[in-house]
Amino acid sequence: MLKTPIARAVALATLGASLTIPTMAHAEFIKDSKAGLELRNFYFNRDFREPTSDTVRGQNKIDEWAQGFLLRYESGFTEGTVGFGLDAMGLLGVKLDGGDGTAGSGLLPADGSGGSQDNYSHITYAAKARISKTTLKVGDLQLKNMAIASSDSRLLPQTFKGGQLNSMEIGGLTIDAGYLNRVNNRDSTNNEVMSISNRGTVNSSGIRSNASGIVNTGGASNESKDFRFLGGSYKVMDNLTASYYHSKLEDLYKQHSFNLVHVLPLADKQSLKTDLRYARSKDDGNTNVDNNAFGAMVTYALSGHSFGLGYQQMDGDTGFAYVGGTDPFLVNYVQIGHFGNRDEKSWQARYDFNFASVGIPGLTFMTRYLSGDNVERGAGVAEGKEWERNTDIAYVFQDGALKNLGIRWRNATMRSNFARDVDENRLIVSYTLPLL
Repeated sequence: MLKTPIARAVALATLGASLTIPTMAHAEFIKDSKAGLELRNFYFNRDFREPTSDTVRGQNKIDEWAQGFLLRYESGFTEGTVGFGLDAMGLLGVKLDGGDGTAGSGLLPADGSGGSQDNYSHITYAAKARISKTTLKVGDLQLKNMAIASSDSRLLPQTFKGGQLNSMEIGGLTIDAGYLNRVNNRDSTNNEVMSISNRGTVNSSGIRSNASGIVNTGGASNESKDFRFLGGSYKVMDNLTASYYHSKLEDLYKQHSFNLVHVLPLADKQSLKTDLRYARSKDDGNTNVDNNAFGAMVTYALSGHSFGLGYQQMDGDTGFAYVGGTDPFLVNYVQIGHFGNRDEKSWQARYDFNFASVGIPGLTFMTRYLSGDNVERGAGVAEGKEWERNTDIAYVFQDGALKNLGIRWRNATMRSNFARDVDENRLIVSYTLPLL
């Protein structure tokens, strides 16, 4: 639920107090604790470049500006065979600008009348226990693996309710398992049931409303309270890592994901990285999900330069399936698009430069171009095509009064014959103040 400013202040004060009261007389719990306050100022502008018409409806612009406060605490573990600990976050988002008709950026929750809320907040907790090199966390979680990755590309991060077990008992092998039953999306304070992203509907003529081709069958719900995953990674050699995950969103889809990453040193400050991905997705009763997703990215690094080429291909009756609001594990998932539609084939060219190699540490630059075609949109409908161009420039001050202040500008242009044309800019200013 949304909280009043007074309730929010009380909640955050309570969290702060809980972080400082030494209720457990265990040195490691306190000594290994970490806490920090991140200030995240976020401006988001998305301009739809084609005119609104009978076939493409919606607002012409999204424009919002907000300030986020992220108080993070991570305790150490108590001493003994089984160590116990606590992780917590206090999250607050405040609207600075953006009115009715320009909402929908994902920075702020909707207010029900076409605009966005003035502020929102919530607190997350996760209890944890550790035995040897195995850790169990239960509560509010941020995850990042091949099966599911919490999105943190807006003002506040996406979190999940559930449990996660991570084990590194065997050298080179990491085992990862989890169960989730609710999601708190990045522009919300409510824990909700999960759903499939990249989903559409079918009209009476059999025409799909989106390019993925994913629909719920027989009028079934697109909701689930049960997501499970089991997998891990194994370091085959110093420069070769193999990973596998099995996951299932109950009643909606099940998925097998494979990944192979190899880094080949070539010479001084030179390397060649190969990232291969494959995922097989099938329905789990209430959908028509049927997808094979193949992706490959090869990156040549030379001093501060990186040159990358990527290819991604979708096969099967539908596009790629993933949990709504998360970041899908696709090589061509970028700022706006994922290029994971039905039968889509896409390629990517990318260039990165780290200015530290020429004596300007903290300054980085990235640009990339992606093109996709062969999108199956249904009988009698023209092949879908799209392209996207991204630019990302970031600088983190290295010393002086502004040390650790980060500034990032993200620009994107996307054009498509089956979705709205978009020009987008994001400006993010962030600063993290260490507290412990």
